[in-house]
Formats: sequence, C-alpha cells, structure tokens
Amino acid sequence: MKPSLRGADLLARSLVAAGTRHLFALSGNHVMPVFDAALDTGLELIHVRHEAAAVHMADAWGRLTGEPGIALVTGGPGHANAVGALYTALASESPLVLISGHAPLGELGKGAFQEMAQAAMAAPVTKASWTAQSAETLAADVVKAWREAKSGTPGPVHLSIPNDVLDAAVDTRIPTPAQFAVPKEKAEEVDTLGAAQRPLVIAGPAMMRKGTRELEETTGIPVIGMESPRGANDPSLGRLGGILARADLVLLLGKRVDFTLKFGQAFAQGARVVQARSVRGIQFKNNEWLDEVRAALRYRPPEWRAVQSKAEGPIHPVTLCRAVQPLLDKPGAVLVSDGGEFGQWAQACLSAPRRLINGPAGSIGSALPFAAAAKLAHPDSPVVAMLGDGTLGFHLSEIDTAVRHGLGYVAVIGNDATWNAEYQIQLRAYGSERAKGCELLPTRYGAVARALGAHGEDVERPGELQAALQRAVASGKPACVNVMIERLAAPKY
Repeated sequence: MKPSLRGADLLARSLVAAGTRHLFALSGNHVMPVFDAALDTGLELIHVRHEAAAVHMADAWGRLTGEPGIALVTGGPGHANAVGALYTALASESPLVLISGHAPLGELGKGAFQEMAQAAMAAPVTKASWTAQSAETLAADVVKAWREAKSGTPGPVHLSIPNDVLDAAVDTRIPTPAQFAVPKEKAEEVDTLGAAQRPLVIAGPAMMRKGTRELEETTGIPVIGMESPRGANDPSLGRLGGILARADLVLLLGKRVDFTLKFGQAFAQGARVVQARSVRGIQFKNNEWLDEVRAALRYRPPEWRAVQSKAEGPIHPVTLCRAVQPLLDKPGAVLVSDGGEFGQWAQACLSAPRRLINGPAGSIGSALPFAAAAKLAHPDSPVVAMLGDGTLGFHLSEIDTAVRHGLGYVAVIGNDATWNAEYQIQLRAYGSERAKGCELLPTRYGAVARALGAHGEDVERPGELQAALQRAVASGKPACVNVMIERLAAPKY
C-alpha cells in the first residue's frame, strides 16, 4: 500500500504526540507543507510578523510552562532572522525547538534557492543543531530535539528540515507520548554546611523556575535567584551586593561564576563556593541571617515613597510603576519586563506572581512577543508588559499578531524619546556635550496601536494615568499605554 503520510504530516503529528498545541510561525516557501499538515492535527498556528518574534514567543512559552515552545520558520533569510533570538533563550535556559525549512537535500551544492549552512549558523546559540536527513528518521529527530531541549539544563535546540524531506511519502509510526518523556536526573546532594554561619544558595534561571521560595522554606538557607544581566547590581534584588560580600558559603545551584558575579569578586575573600545540582537534606537554623537577607533584597530607597511627578509631566518611572502595580495584584498575574533603563525601574518597583524578563543575555525587544505568549499560556490572568520606546521598535508590528489572535495584554511604554541606556553611558563616559546620536522622536505610540487595531492611549501627565490604564484593561484588547517619562538612569542603591 502506498504510504499516506508526507514528512510534513509526520512532523505535525509527532509534535501533537509530544503535547504541542501551538506553532509560533512565520510562513515561507520551505515550510508551507507544515502549514498544510497542521490543519489536520489541530495545531494552532500563531502567525507572527518577524521570525525572531516566533522564537521569543517559544522562549516565553518554555519558561512559563516548562514544556518546549515550538518556533517554525522558513529557510535561508527566515532562519537567519530567527537565530539572533536563540541567544536570549540559551542564556535564560529556556526549552524550545526552532524548526527551520531548508533547501532540498537533492539540490545542495548546486546553488539551491536560499541554500545556507543553517545548522552551523545556529550551533553556537543552541544546545544542539542539525539537519534532518530523511523522512523515515524525521520522527526520531523530533523526539531527540524535544528531549534535548528539556533534559539537563534546558535550552534551545534547532532542527532544519529540507523541502524534499517534508514532501516525501513516508510509512513510519507516529511516536507515542511516552517517547518524549525525559528521565529525571539523579541530583548530587550537598548534605553538609560545615561551620558556615552565613550560607547562601544562588540559583540560575532554570533552577529559579523550580521554586526558590519553597527551597528556602525547606532548608532555612536564603535562596537568591539571578536572571538579570545586571547581576549583583540587579535593582530588583535590592542590596544584593552587600549580602554576597558577607556570605561565608555560597552554593551555586545551576549557576556559573560568571560576569553577573564579577567572576567571583562579588564574594568575600575566603568564602567557600560550591557547585551543586541539589541542596536537599540540609537544615539550617539561623533566622537572623535569613531575615537579614530578605530585608536586603526588599530594600528600596525610602525617598522613592515620596516621589511626586510634576502635574504637567513628564512622569517619573516610580510614579508610573505605582499606578501599574494594582494591575498585577491579581492571582496568576504575569509581569513582562524588557531591558534598558526603564525596564530596570519596572523590575525594581513592580512585583507579580509570575515574571518574565529579558534575561542574562542582556538583549532588548522581546517584551511584546513575550506578552503575547504569556497571554496564550495564561488566558485568564492579567499580563502586563513594561518596555521602553527604544525596545518597542524591535517588534512593534507584533501588536498586529496579538490583535489577530485575541491576546489581550497591556503594554506600558516608558517613552523618554531616546535610547536611554546608551545615552546614560555617553553621559558617564564622555560628558553631556558628547551625548549625541541616541535621540528618538516622542512618537504617540498609543495612536500607532489604535491604527493596528489595538486599544491605544497616549499619556503626558500623571493625572491621566489611572484612567488610561483602567480603559486599557477594560477594553479586553491588546492595549498600548504610551507614557511620556523623565529621562533617568536606572536605579542604583
């Protein structure tokens, strides 16, 4: 009997067997067979406007659910557009699979349309990267990619699939859900504290998502999650630097002694530093040290409570965040924060049950794709994205994606009409007379959002903030509240 499945059908059905419900995709010649195959499987295509946005959405999905997000893009320039976003996912230890179309195997080396060494291009920013070689082995490739993305330290995986592999007739069994299961790793337990009086556990991004607060309650040891490129100067962690310098034992849980820890210089001389996969079995009883650490992490300058913006504007970031916080005081709320100076104010001032930030890579521009994926993962929870006007420009068109798919997040734009992080570098390094080239226009992005079919607000004065935010939430649409803010450096303590 003639095989009834194409490679594309096998791919789609294998992804469904793994538990995939959504493909974050951008169409193109090489992947149209997958678009066709998805129709028969119930896979929902979340069709984005730029390939990097598809990867960012898969990244956010992976961080929020623990299951690999799947990004699907075409080959050649489509693949190249997607690769840059993989670095953000790699640094944040986020499980995802990027599936890229590819020139046909039978035409390689002959000048095929959009022929490119795609696997080699993606290799430096993934855990694994390869090109499928046949339709018969495609199911095994999908299982391998899924398991690799989830196993050990999670991270992105890339699989290129040539056109002729997708179109080829195949007679291969669909993998079972059990084949995608990842065996639990045997954890190495640290079961002694020695004579430590001030121990700390520092968790990397993946370990943070497993629950740092629960670990702290179980062991009695202060647990600090680090996922910011600001490292020891992360404004969301208060006076972290002083705590790191006082610890006499540091247990690194899925965390390297990298630039965020000043390559070890953040610790006191003579402090014991131990790499660990688990700290179960430890009981530490020193409530004074635990209370000291918690107080240091909660610290915010008392003068922030007295900040008042001028009635005519522009608005201080603290004033803006104060108005936004009630939107996040809801069960399951998700705070998305981009990088840059405004992102640091948001991370310092806002809290929510769930948080997604740009991560150790220090990239910017992912907030809108992150917010869309967060709303998809948690449709009944408020999702608020905080981003600057510079970062907004990377994926402004993804407002259109959110409108088409009914993903009603609220994006709050801190608009100071500049690339402010770089402007602050210029001020510090070269002086105000040479702080040139980072200016932007004070664009009315609320009006832009309305033109894209979203709800849009443009706010210039603090008295307009509360009503604008309330209208954004009440709209039920993707919403953009564009707020003119003071041009300030990121907070420092």
